[in-house]
Amino acid sequence: MSPGDGTPPPDTAEKSIGEIVSDVSEKASLLVRQEIDLAKAEVTDKFSKLGKGAGVGAAAGVFLVFGITMFFHFFALFLNDLFDWNTGWPGYLVVTLLLFLAAAIAAFVAYRFFQSGAPPTPDLAIEQAKKTRADLEAQRIHHDQVPRTLEKGEEVKA
Repeated sequence: MSPGDGTPPPDTAEKSIGEIVSDVSEKASLLVRQEIDLAKAEVTDKFSKLGKGAGVGAAAGVFLVFGITMFFHFFALFLNDLFDWNTGWPGYLVVTLLLFLAAAIAAFVAYRFFQSGAPPTPDLAIEQAKKTRADLEAQRIHHDQVPRTLEKGEEVKA
């Protein structure tokens, strides 16, 4: 008879408690191993996709560098035509000076960021840890005082 046909289950169990606990433990262990295998497969797949994305992103970066280089050549020649300079070097000089100015501004901004971020210590996390420690110590002191109070009270009663 099948368990779903409406008949009551037998009065005695066919397996002992020890066997049932062993089966549950074995199945729980199998479930955990399968979950770990699934997590490994998922992480491997994501790292693979991230690696491919990084490779394509690097290619895009190379193309971008070449494109910017060509743009600066275009801009230098455009300046030569715009101001009707007969030689090519004045346009390139202006572009070079503009690039140096942009580099100096970027370096100054980076210096300010580094200055505001140094030293790289997690100040908020340290402060929170100190508060947590103080709270835990206050609770420990409170718990230590309760038994002492009871002991004193018991000694007084006796």
